[in-house]
Amino acid sequence: MCGRYALHRDPAALAGEFDAADRTGDVFDPDYNITPTATVPIVVERAAGSGAERTLRPVRWGLVPTWAEDASSGPQMVNARAESLTAKPAYAEAAAHRRCLMPATGWYEWKPGERVKQPYLCTRRDGRSLAMAAVFSAWWPPDSAAEPLVTCAVVTTEAVGELAEVHHRMPLVLGEHRRQEWLDPQRTDVTGLLSVDAASLDAMELRPVSEQVNSPRNNHSGLLERVDPAARPAVAVQPALFES
Repeated sequence: MCGRYALHRDPAALAGEFDAADRTGDVFDPDYNITPTATVPIVVERAAGSGAERTLRPVRWGLVPTWAEDASSGPQMVNARAESLTAKPAYAEAAAHRRCLMPATGWYEWKPGERVKQPYLCTRRDGRSLAMAAVFSAWWPPDSAAEPLVTCAVVTTEAVGELAEVHHRMPLVLGEHRRQEWLDPQRTDVTGLLSVDAASLDAMELRPVSEQVNSPRNNHSGLLERVDPAARPAVAVQPALFES
């Protein structure tokens, strides 16, 4: 977790919701099945003159550390564990100086079952976008004339409450009162911000959704709709090979 999420609002709406200036070029369409390496919008706040500027910008999901020799080598760094965020070399500098928010309609998780895994959408009850804590990095290719590759990773923590019944990890979701602290460019120590934000979880719901979300090729608004897991056809359990 988190390996798949949805975002149905357009950049203009997101910019208004997060009080940010839109710098995406309006290139994003609603995406109901976002996968790693996709270009996604993030909210960042950087020092500007005597104040700060908050913007919505496009980056690639899957962090490439600044010191990486090659942008495509190594595993995809989609998630960054909150427990080791400030100590792990790949994330420590970003945690201190390059934090951001990843807006989302919700993220998907799969709950194991006797026959099949049931997908759930973790979303807000009021329909507003949630904010996943994240960090970003700018990787410069060997050709100094080229543009940097800006990438990001979701910060995750141990799941709590009913969310833990689906998966043991979850994104670090930030309520409105904590978002400003996370984005503050003057703050370099975020140790106190890495605990679960109980207020933000109070507004969340777990919604069983269609198995169509299992395939990234399926991408439509119906993936967000609630389904009745008990109403789907029974699927035969395949016996394990060499079962004694």
